[in-house]
Amino acid sequence: MSEQTFRTLGVPAALVTALTKQGIESPFPIQIDTLPDTLAGRDVLGRGKTGSGKTLAFSIPMVARLGAALAGGKRKAGRPVGLVLAPTRELATQIAATLTPLAEAYNLRVTTIFGGVPQGRQVTALREGVDIVVATPGRLEDLMKQKLLFLDAIEITILDEADHMADLGFLPVVTRILDATPAGGQRLLFSATLDNGVDKLVKKFLVNEKLHSVDEANSPVAAMTHHVFETSTPSTKKELVRTLASGTGRRILFMRTKHHAKKLARDLTQSGIPAVDLHGNLTQPQRDRNLEAFSSGRVNVLVATDVAARGVHVDDVELVIHVDPPMEHKAYLHRSGRTARAGSAGDVVTICLPEQRKDLAALLSKAQITVTPTAVTTTSSEVLALVGTVAPYVTPAPVQAKPQPGTGKSTGANAQRKRAARDARHTPSGGPVSGRSSGRPSGRGNGPTSSQGRSGTTNSRGAGAGSATRSQRPDAARASRPR
Repeated sequence: MSEQTFRTLGVPAALVTALTKQGIESPFPIQIDTLPDTLAGRDVLGRGKTGSGKTLAFSIPMVARLGAALAGGKRKAGRPVGLVLAPTRELATQIAATLTPLAEAYNLRVTTIFGGVPQGRQVTALREGVDIVVATPGRLEDLMKQKLLFLDAIEITILDEADHMADLGFLPVVTRILDATPAGGQRLLFSATLDNGVDKLVKKFLVNEKLHSVDEANSPVAAMTHHVFETSTPSTKKELVRTLASGTGRRILFMRTKHHAKKLARDLTQSGIPAVDLHGNLTQPQRDRNLEAFSSGRVNVLVATDVAARGVHVDDVELVIHVDPPMEHKAYLHRSGRTARAGSAGDVVTICLPEQRKDLAALLSKAQITVTPTAVTTTSSEVLALVGTVAPYVTPAPVQAKPQPGTGKSTGANAQRKRAARDARHTPSGGPVSGRSSGRPSGRGNGPTSSQGRSGTTNSRGAGAGSATRSQRPDAARASRPR
């Protein structure tokens, strides 16, 4: 049997050219399986492992059909024709990055919609008219309720990582969104599993769907090698992590908490290994900046919580390290799926303390991972083999001390004039005014009015007439206050 190509699978020439420009010339198994049906307009249920190439598997038919068979009419404000739903903004951003070069071949506009950022840019894009929206469910429904987005023109709807949306509790929102799309449109659903209510979505919204599943034998993820490294104490664990992070290739280190992810990235950077963090406490611009630094190669170490286990697709991640073993086996598989992507090989290391052995063994059993734990040190051959060439030491930038609240000084001309005026004002005893009055007047008639404060020798913040400090207040006034 001859080797399948995108062209022989029916992908239009314009998209074949766009794929070739990106260096994508050979389809993966899930693309070979699904493209004939998706290009023909059939509903499809795809079950592919993380890193199996499913994003292209649904991006190609969406653009091909919206740009040709379903094309027509003027672009309408707030009424896209293609919709992709994703569980996280990271995944939505990655999907849009895959879709956009393909969409440009047909002059289709793609935009992302997700929470955590102001909606202004998203609303502007909708008003100017877009063809394909890649969105998280929460923000999408918000814009629908505001009558800024309508789904009555949707021709193709795609649900990516539906099982993760179920885990996050999004299925009721997803159901309402799908109900708002036309019943006759094409729908593609991709999910690793069909539990937690995903099967109900399939039964309600997919019509005569074709099931496609890539088994482990054909999946690129089979090139992943798993290791469990045992170490005796938290201090030896810290040294082991630093050693594993010191190589020249890209590596992702997973932590359970946001605080620990931030701290580890800072500690590695201070030890000469540049690292960035990715977790839920970062703003979207901070996330984008850190991901760009990692994906561009300016930084080779990303320290993340499980927020990065979905949707972060960076090529050539050679090593994933579970610094903190995850709580359940699904998280282990999705974390590990950041390596061995797009047909490449990769290694996964889980670091285990003595008290974690039992729980880790149960987790790996559920994940169907067979691996023999190995007791190691920083100089063990197993460790050094994964480190490879050690990256050069990078001198960390000096840590700038943050100014304490209230101690910063502006150097502007206006600020200098104000300081000079304050220095010139003294109390009768010759000392400088200490600040606001610590007492609050008992009524509007007691003390100067705001106009008096502005016209007098002191401003409303200073201690002028009627606003004596505690040490200046007469004893009778102090005695009259209730205690």
